[in-house]
Amino acid sequence: MSKLVSYEKAAAEFDPVLGIEVHVELGTKTKMFDHAPNVFGEEPNTMVTPVSLGLPGTLPVVNKKAVEYAIKIGLALNCSIASSCRFARKNYFYPDIPKNFQTSQFDEPIAYDGYLDVELEDGAVFRVDIERAHMEEDAGKNTHVGGAAGRIQGAEYSLVDYNRAGVPLVEIVTRPITGCGDRAPEVAAAYVQTLRDIFRALEVSEARMERGNVRADINVSLRKTPEDKFGTRTETKNVNSFRAIDKAVRYEMRRQATVLLEGETVIQETRHWHEDTSSTSSGREKSDAEDYRYFPEPDLVPVCPSKEWIEQIRSSMPEMPAVRRKRLIAQWGISDVEMRDVINAGALDLIEATIKAGTSPQSARKWWMGEISRIARVQEISLEEVKVTPEQICELQSLIDEKKINDKIARSVLDSVIQGEGQPAQIVKDKGLEIVSDDGALEKAVDEALNSNPDVVESLKAGKMQAIGALMGPIMKATKGQADASRVREIIMEKINL
Repeated sequence: MSKLVSYEKAAAEFDPVLGIEVHVELGTKTKMFDHAPNVFGEEPNTMVTPVSLGLPGTLPVVNKKAVEYAIKIGLALNCSIASSCRFARKNYFYPDIPKNFQTSQFDEPIAYDGYLDVELEDGAVFRVDIERAHMEEDAGKNTHVGGAAGRIQGAEYSLVDYNRAGVPLVEIVTRPITGCGDRAPEVAAAYVQTLRDIFRALEVSEARMERGNVRADINVSLRKTPEDKFGTRTETKNVNSFRAIDKAVRYEMRRQATVLLEGETVIQETRHWHEDTSSTSSGREKSDAEDYRYFPEPDLVPVCPSKEWIEQIRSSMPEMPAVRRKRLIAQWGISDVEMRDVINAGALDLIEATIKAGTSPQSARKWWMGEISRIARVQEISLEEVKVTPEQICELQSLIDEKKINDKIARSVLDSVIQGEGQPAQIVKDKGLEIVSDDGALEKAVDEALNSNPDVVESLKAGKMQAIGALMGPIMKATKGQADASRVREIIMEKINL
């Protein structure tokens, strides 16, 4: 294949059609069909039972909490909830599926026919139709050792960890997403981000994409015009960051456009995403549903949630992220653009928690969007990973409001908190960092500064008030940065009779 055409040319020549399948791991205490703990990061193959491993003679039992979480997700996506649904066996062989089939839902999902309104960067809203949200179990995890980039190709051997086998999943499948044109990459990324925010608001999952709690399979096809039938699609598997989703759609549009413009045919297949090169590579030819030879799971009875239970769940639903954002915009007195900056920085929950702890919206935003964001960038971590809590920020701001420390000292106290040296007030006390407001000490420092800078004094007397800044440096140096700046200004003015 020749060099890829530009994205602009691909978007101008073809109409993209997307289809997105999102898997979310549910945060239940135990797995989907057995009592094995559902925890992350334990030693391999320690969080399993005979049911997890699919040993002969074992029987699954549906996790009620997982069903409740699936219903919550369905309701949040404006879906109808099935009065009766059942599980099926999806037959295929992979070493991370020891039963040779995955217990999933096929023709009778728990939730169906919904939609999600997705807000884009410029505030435009794009509606994505949801075909279904169904329950299933996760597979184990293969690790390929000795090959390039962790791929099985060239590996010396592979290891299988079944801790993840049986973890409850909900898979959300869209209907074909049309009409997004050259904004297709943005729509795809915003859709998954909106879902991630909903999962967190519902508290059904930690939804940490870096841990694989949320994974997206991105289907892309191109057609010449919106009136043509759909083109051949490819499915890029397990893309697990918003930026990667944007790039994967962008790359596939360029690649498929190049293939089509050269008169070749796009192959229906799964593709691998490569973060290092922002490109995809061929996986396997895509199977259709009939290739999995689904049949009803004979070891599980149908799931029949009562209307009363569904309504009970509906009544307990929390405020959805879009509604919450509008409420907070009004309460905080900020613009839509400022709110998007807060969301993009991952600071929304942290700022709200800091306000709940007692800090003003303005001060909370100042800390999380300013100094703490700077620290996170330097350390190349997320805001949530910076080792300071909303309560500590509230305490720090209170020290400023009470004029016990100034902003400069507060930043150094923040560094100490992050280093684990204690709570803000205790650090200020232990290190003697309270600002100097004693007039005697301040007058001495002011006198020294005035005597050493007669030219500045003359400038002030001549009405050049900006010259006062030249006196603050030596005064702050003499008081080790702990002088009350506003009181210092007052004393200077008094001493030169201004």
